[in-house]
Amino acid sequence: MKEFALIFRLKDMADFQPSPEQMQERMNWLASIAAQNRLADKGNTLLPGAGSAKLVNADSVVTDGPYTEIKEFISGYIVVRAETIDEAVAIAKGNPIFKIGGNIEVREVLKRD
Repeated sequence: MKEFALIFRLKDMADFQPSPEQMQERMNWLASIAAQNRLADKGNTLLPGAGSAKLVNADSVVTDGPYTEIKEFISGYIVVRAETIDEAVAIAKGNPIFKIGGNIEVREVLKRD
């Protein structure tokens, strides 16, 4: 099986506080993936917002990030096991983030020997 990162994005995280019901729904979704032995890495449930990131370039120049032109915030990620990217997308479709206007980016995790 391959591994795929599901990267969770929200349009506005400034005042976002998930309700207990929303948290339970997310935990149930994660539990269903884990029960199928498809959860490879739980990742972070929340990544820090603006002012807490830096970008380091190859020439050692360090700049602040995320940038103001970014219209979405990464709110977390997990890594799942699936045979194909379409199967990983199907797993992602069950996430309750869509109910609050979020989206999920699905990327294959490339492993190097």
